[in-house]
Amino acid sequence: MAEIERKFRVARVPDDEVRGPGAGLRQGYVAVDGDVEVRVRNEDGACTLTIKGGRGLERAEVEIAIDQGDFDELWTLAGDRTIEKTRHRIPVGTLVAELDLYAGRLAGLAVVEVEFASRADAEGFVAPDWFGAELTGRAGWSNAALARDGAPGES
Repeated sequence: MAEIERKFRVARVPDDEVRGPGAGLRQGYVAVDGDVEVRVRNEDGACTLTIKGGRGLERAEVEIAIDQGDFDELWTLAGDRTIEKTRHRIPVGTLVAELDLYAGRLAGLAVVEVEFASRADAEGFVAPDWFGAELTGRAGWSNAALARDGAPGES
């Protein structure tokens, strides 16, 4: 299945009232080989194994639900290639913006992603003013790169 997504560095984090409570996420990158990533995620107790391939606006993505025991076992294989964040889902017109506020060694970093049904929808999207510089396809800004290397310099 293809994932069509644009990613931005947040210029201004919306107020609590707009963002809502958010969900706690832990992601660990079990393997990264070029543009292919194998990740495990625990989002408030719901665990998944995800394989992504490619870079930029459109990527291949397969997600499989796993149980907590499998997550725990695979998490150890990620070593220090992990990230923690709180994800807030914010309506933006008919779409949903996923605002990620990072914790741990990435504390203070705020990124927002929007998924689209088509490439045309993605290309026609006009970002709200609180979105900042676009990061889609930029080296160093994938979650796998953030987990491995930390945040790059200013965008």
